[in-house]
Amino acid sequence: MASLELSNVRKAYGATPVLDDVSLTMAAREFVAFLGPSGSGKSTLLRIIAGLETADAGEVRLDGRRIDTLAPGDRGVAMVFQHYALYPHMSVRENMAFGLRNAGVPRQEIAARIDEAARVLEIETQLDKKPGQLSGGQRQRVAIGRAIVKQPRLFLLDEPLSNLDAALRTRTRVELAQLRQRVDAAVIMVTHDQAEAMTLADRIVVMHDRAIQQIGAPMEIYGRPANAFVARFVGSPAMTLAPVSLLADESAFAAVRLGEGARIETRVPRDGLAVGAPLELGVRPENVQVVETSGGVPEAKVELVERLGDRTFVYARLADGLSITAEDAGGSRVRIGDTIGLRIDGAAVHLFTPDGRARHAAAAAA
Repeated sequence: MASLELSNVRKAYGATPVLDDVSLTMAAREFVAFLGPSGSGKSTLLRIIAGLETADAGEVRLDGRRIDTLAPGDRGVAMVFQHYALYPHMSVRENMAFGLRNAGVPRQEIAARIDEAARVLEIETQLDKKPGQLSGGQRQRVAIGRAIVKQPRLFLLDEPLSNLDAALRTRTRVELAQLRQRVDAAVIMVTHDQAEAMTLADRIVVMHDRAIQQIGAPMEIYGRPANAFVARFVGSPAMTLAPVSLLADESAFAAVRLGEGARIETRVPRDGLAVGAPLELGVRPENVQVVETSGGVPEAKVELVERLGDRTFVYARLADGLSITAEDAGGSRVRIGDTIGLRIDGAAVHLFTPDGRARHAAAAAA
């Protein structure tokens, strides 16, 4: 049975639509990330599931039971907020017990649940401290612990790592990955950080413009984006999108020409594409290699060099003004202002039609 089902959820604030007919099915114990830019509707959707917002239309079901008509405390969900929302005058233990006491859970059971959650989160020594005595990472663990003790069927995490510094965010990301193996519940996390989504989620729901753009496993989203928005949004550095025109050819696969004249042989089936049709070519940095300049490859002028140790990203501009990102070796000697050659792996590129839809390379034979 599906853990969570959203059916045609719609929401508007006055005349401003926020969500348009959003539908989603989520499996039991699945970890799903809602990924998208600010204003895409992801946090509103999370709050509708939690009961903090009311949908204008649609249904929300958890384990087959409709919950969008229930009060937040009766839904079987627990939410971890971006800003912790801990009571500063209460100890960690009291913060974690507060909701259980209000729900009438017996004192002995409350104590047992808190002790178990503290053990899982490794905060046993912090239980008698106040939130002000804790680091940001510790406060986030307390907020998660307060959700765990409720023993929900669904965890909702609203940007849980956004208030942490870079080092602590990486460590807490690892802890979240370990935690999800210990809890018997599904998890939804809202984030605009693609590294978090790619690392933690079983599936990613990419949202933009009030709607779901694509749902899939992390590498499916990365490797076969559904449209130009997903292609640009997922991946760092971003995928290069370049205008190209389809060439007349007898091949089963599309051959295209970049604006500056280079011909690229793709593995994208040409069926349904018209010669001369305006298309966009999409290529990841790892599929553009820096090479010696020669008559057979596009040339570009280097504008920025990003050295990451094991590899180097080179941001360059072609003669026609197009910006393109390439990958070079960690010991690259390329410098700003250099003119470099670029080898584009045609077998790895994508094509996007004028409406933004993606056409991908044919799958390799087994």
